[in-house]
Amino acid sequence: MFIFAWFVYWLDRYEKEPALLLGGVFIWGAVVASGAAFLINTLLGVGIYLATGSENAADFTTGSFIAPIVEESLKGFAVLLVFLVFRREFDSILDGMIYAAIVALGFAATENSYYIFTRGFQENGYAGLAGLVFIRVILVGWQHPFYTAFTGIGLAVARLNRNVWLKLTAPVLGWVGAVFTHSFHNTVATVINGPGALVIGAFFDWSGWLAMFIFALWMLRRDRLLLVKYLRDEVALGTLTPNQYLIACSAAAQGKARFSAINSGHYQATNRFYQLCGELAHKKNELINLGDEGGNTLRVARMREEIKKLSPTVVS
Repeated sequence: MFIFAWFVYWLDRYEKEPALLLGGVFIWGAVVASGAAFLINTLLGVGIYLATGSENAADFTTGSFIAPIVEESLKGFAVLLVFLVFRREFDSILDGMIYAAIVALGFAATENSYYIFTRGFQENGYAGLAGLVFIRVILVGWQHPFYTAFTGIGLAVARLNRNVWLKLTAPVLGWVGAVFTHSFHNTVATVINGPGALVIGAFFDWSGWLAMFIFALWMLRRDRLLLVKYLRDEVALGTLTPNQYLIACSAAAQGKARFSAINSGHYQATNRFYQLCGELAHKKNELINLGDEGGNTLRVARMREEIKKLSPTVVS
């Protein structure tokens, strides 16, 4: 899950989210969300068993209804906290997906470890461990980020729009999407038995993941177009040189500049410079679309000044 989280972090190419904040939501998923979900799911599942006397009814209800609602609410709450408390860092649809994926991977790290050990190793030794590693990491490793991404998208849509109706409905619809896809996966795994369950479940899971990945790439392209659009006039203002503008608008060129800066001793300044370029483009976009919400005008001015100060020491 750490490797998956690194990939998600790497995917955010133009305006990376703070590592400390991402670490915080990962820990929330791994400790708070997973721990609370285990307790709530277990208690409610036992309650259903006592009420019905049927283990099958308890398993089906817990997997198809209780677990999706409980887990997506607990994971989504971390994204909601970022949305409410760290609004400055919630600048795009991709940001919502990033935070959602990271908290979900933290949750999956704990859940996978528990199931791989208890239902894999303890029941069937190393063969059982290997089998569950294959299923939970390879076959369904991206399931939790996929579900919770809907919540992140919904909150991001609300963050980036003035329309009151969208602000109210988008987060709810995002959460519903997360719960529905989670419930669908669990129901298929419960209703269909044998190897067919793995094949059918994997088909739907991987189809959904592919669609979400393509959507993420589309949002990444949109972020790049924001830099192209809103940094163009910064060249005329003297904030950026023409070459710095071209580098800022290319993920590959930024990577090359950062790598070159390691040898020259200017990595921190170069890394900060191009990070600020991404943040400046997003804040200018918010200033135009949302107005001076939370002091966007002052933030844009401060970013310009810091970029100008860093410019002479940047590898470009």
